[in-house]
Formats: sequence, structure tokens, C-alpha cells
Amino acid sequence: MTAAALLTGRRVVVTGGANGIGAVVVRRFAAMGARGTVLDLPSALPADLPPGWHAAAVDVRDEDSVRAALAESATLLEGIDGVVAAAGVVPSWQRLADLDLADFDRVLAINARGVAATIKHAAPLLGTGSAVTVVASLNSWRGDPNITSYAAGKHAVLGIVRSAALALGPDGVRVNAVAPGPIATDALRSRMASRRETTGLDVAEALDQAARATALRRIATAEEVADTIAFLTSDLSSGVTGQMINVDGGIQ
Repeated sequence: MTAAALLTGRRVVVTGGANGIGAVVVRRFAAMGARGTVLDLPSALPADLPPGWHAAAVDVRDEDSVRAALAESATLLEGIDGVVAAAGVVPSWQRLADLDLADFDRVLAINARGVAATIKHAAPLLGTGSAVTVVASLNSWRGDPNITSYAAGKHAVLGIVRSAALALGPDGVRVNAVAPGPIATDALRSRMASRRETTGLDVAEALDQAARATALRRIATAEEVADTIAFLTSDLSSGVTGQMINVDGGIQ
């Protein structure tokens, strides 16, 4: 099977599919033969989508919104056999002593509760051979003194993935995660620019510093993350569930 045909016939829902890694997943999946639905906030929904792809509004903080968007997707696609949960936010830097607990709740509502709601309401729509892949983070396995809420949410995501794999495995549904390291999306570049006063690094210097922290001496790309998700969505990974694959260039 060639990469171009890897996902032929797959019907996939991508939360957070309008921007960043989620948008790259949509383009890569379409090129590999999948059709699907992009789920994102109404203000973010793209007008220009690949053939066979639709857009539907969702706010993953709202369980009713998640339930309705997945039901709509199942109707549009005549079924769902792949879910990519990429919706998420990265908060501004806050030291623990200055932690805004209202913002903490907001981040976990999107990054952890939103993933749980997505899997909960996707599960009844998925049959044997289906796959769920969650975009986790290197902060699923390590902390960060500046983004406690993000690390907490991404740690929770790994627990959700492992638990869902056990719950859905008897039905032939696999659940995995990918853990990207720094990816040079527009959002990351913007965050690096906003942190210059604190770090003393401009965007190019910050990206170079991130690259030097990897075994490959470069940061991974959004396309490499999407390709790993494609592997986990395809039958090539039919024996893989409950796992998190790091896509970070080899950060130790």
C-alpha cells in the first residue's frame, strides 16, 4: 500500500482541525484518501476544504456541542471510523505562585475534559477497526515551571488515552496518542516572540535552542506529526493501542 492510499475509505473527524497541527492532519489525510469533518469553533471554521471534507462547529468545553457535532459528522460521512482529537490551547506563561486558577480551569476544560467528551461521544459511533488518536504533548511526561495548567492537562490526556484503550479495546477500537515536541506553527512562533523579554531570545534563536535540545538537532514538523497520526489511524498499527508516540526529534 502506498502512502497516497494509506487511508482510502477512512471517515475521520478532526477536532481543532482549522489551524495548526489539526489543519495539517486534514490536508495529509485527504491526500491519503480519507474523507472527513473538521470540527472547530464557529469563528475558526475554514471555507476551503479538500474534496470530501466538511466543516461543523463545536466547542469541546460544551458536552452537548460535542455530542451534536459528532452526530452530525456521522450523518454527513455515513459513519465514523477515525477520530483525531487535536483541539487544545497553550496558556501564557505563569509561575506557580502567580497561577490564575480560573485560567487553569479553562485550560483543563479544553485540553483534558474536551478530550474525554470527544472520546465519550465518539465511542458509540465507532465500530471494530476504528481508531482514536489524541494530540498529547511532551508535557504529558514532563513538567514545565511556566505552564502548570498545560502540563496538568496533557498528563491527564495520557491517563484518558490509556483508560479509553482498555474500555474500548473489547469492541475492536484502538486509542493512542502522539506527543509532539516544539513544532514551528504560527502559534508557537507568536508565543516565542511574546516571551522574548523573559528569555532574551528572538524567534529564530528560540527555535535554534529547541533544535539543539533534540537528538536529531532539529525540531519535528507538523507534517511528521500528521504522518504518525496517519500510521496510528491506519491498519498498519492494528496491534497498537494505549500508547503514546513521541514525535519530537528525540528530546530526552
